[in-house]
Amino acid sequence: MNPKNKTKVKKSRMQLLHQYYSYTGFYTFVWNAIKKAFPYIMALVVLIYVANHFFDINGALTQLTEILPTFGVLSFFFVSETLLGLIPPEIFIAWSGKMYSPWLYLSILAILSYGGGLVSYWMGRTITKAPSVHNYLEVKMEKQLKNSKKWGGFLIMVGAVLPLPFSIACIAAGIIEFPFKNVLLYGSLRFIRFAIYGLIIFNVL
Repeated sequence: MNPKNKTKVKKSRMQLLHQYYSYTGFYTFVWNAIKKAFPYIMALVVLIYVANHFFDINGALTQLTEILPTFGVLSFFFVSETLLGLIPPEIFIAWSGKMYSPWLYLSILAILSYGGGLVSYWMGRTITKAPSVHNYLEVKMEKQLKNSKKWGGFLIMVGAVLPLPFSIACIAAGIIEFPFKNVLLYGSLRFIRFAIYGLIIFNVL
């Protein structure tokens, strides 16, 4: 096939994808979600910055990995990845790089992170069972929920691959009742992120 024809096919597919997202309101949905979340994100960033100014948070966490036994570090990491996942996994990946079998411990961390996300998903499902939350979602958030269910896979992939809390993405997926089998599939991209970070951090250490 002529290379020019291939380029045309790729462009047409991208255009169709762009049209689909435009017609279904995906861009508007993402923009509105960012606008609503921005104040909370900024408040969290400022809080972390201020706290880190007075206390060396990363240093304290690094020191914690040196003090705790192996099981303690792994347990602490699993709890962190289950409850919002605000502690950067890079700290734990760097810790695994100092172990006698770095890739073994990196694999364990990846499994724990993936498992923590799945637990977070069911936490989100549990939240929706509360009558007040259920009524709010069904009545006031009906349109947003409908859109969210369309793009739940995108939400999980972003949380799994990008440096964003995977746990929060999984909790959100649970709240919108995104199919669990799809969470298992898209969430598996988490392993790719850990592999890439491992290659980078292990070569630096």
